Amino acid sequence: MGEQTVTTATSTTEARTRRGPGPFLAVRDLSVRFTTEDGVVHAVDRLSFDLEKGTTLGIVGESGSGKSVTSLSILGLHDPETTDIEGEIWLEDQELVSASRTTMERLRGNRIAMVFQDPLTALSPYHTVGRQIAETYRRHKGASKREARERAIEMLRLVGIPQPQLRVDDYPHHFSGGMRQRVMIAMALVCDPDLLIADEPTTALDVTVQAQILDLLKDLQQKTGTAIILITHDLGVVANTAHNVLVMYAGRAVERGTVREVLHEPRHPYTWGLLGSMPSLRSPLDVPLRPVRGTPPSLLSPPSGCPFHPRCDYVDRVGPEFCTGERPALTPEHGHADACHLPLEEKRRIAKERDRAERGGRA
Repeated sequence: MGEQTVTTATSTTEARTRRGPGPFLAVRDLSVRFTTEDGVVHAVDRLSFDLEKGTTLGIVGESGSGKSVTSLSILGLHDPETTDIEGEIWLEDQELVSASRTTMERLRGNRIAMVFQDPLTALSPYHTVGRQIAETYRRHKGASKREARERAIEMLRLVGIPQPQLRVDDYPHHFSGGMRQRVMIAMALVCDPDLLIADEPTTALDVTVQAQILDLLKDLQQKTGTAIILITHDLGVVANTAHNVLVMYAGRAVERGTVREVLHEPRHPYTWGLLGSMPSLRSPLDVPLRPVRGTPPSLLSPPSGCPFHPRCDYVDRVGPEFCTGERPALTPEHGHADACHLPLEEKRRIAKERDRAERGGRA
């Protein structure tokens, strides 16, 4: 990643070599742009968030909102030939955006690990799962083949694979989808990383297996204190797993807070739309879902001002000149925050109106 195009307006390379006390992971004003034949894609735009050890941050949003791009930036996996990154990513005292390729290779798999969305394509079909898990352990820990094999069996047992001493010599296609996902988790955790990024870890899994995978992540976090970033479009998964939530839209953070704050007292119209598009047990059967209208914007030419304004039903309550002309800041700086021009009291009034409508008009 040392060859990657990196520009910062607020700090020099020397200033990045050391940081005072702060959160375990700190992302500051991260912007990621890709150069394509059609133009420059603004995939992430001035994104900031924190993550502490032993906690889970759920990052939610529609496809194309910048969730996976953010995670790959933390891992340093973007193509330096086509990617321009600005901002800072701090893992304790190590700044990652300006780190050399050698430094990132040392950190990946060791201190930072990732569970990818599709285990069938992430795992090599030519090697046994045991060899793939053991290879990571040998590379970072300098273990012998025997030690690495024993560690692979131990990890398969930890993630709930039956008869791990036998399954360690099986190939990925010998496993079901849920079992392959467990193998991916075993591989990610084999070196006891401080940070685990799980990108849609339950996609395409049935509900029972999904619950097992999420319970496994929670149990492992309690045992190891690992910090987890959970990337998903499923707010139900976030509600049962995460401590804090970051809602992203068009590469920007539009709302941030604890799970209870964001899911029970949402403030941003986009968050209202995400919640309104989900079925609820408290809603009468004859009350229709209210999905977000329209489609996500093109990141080749993002909308001016608030990126959500072309799909927002409340522009007239603020004034088009504000929504189209000014980018709303994520305020307040700490705690439950959102990026919307609507006054707080108006947001609360609208939230009550939506809640009454969801309950079928009952007070």
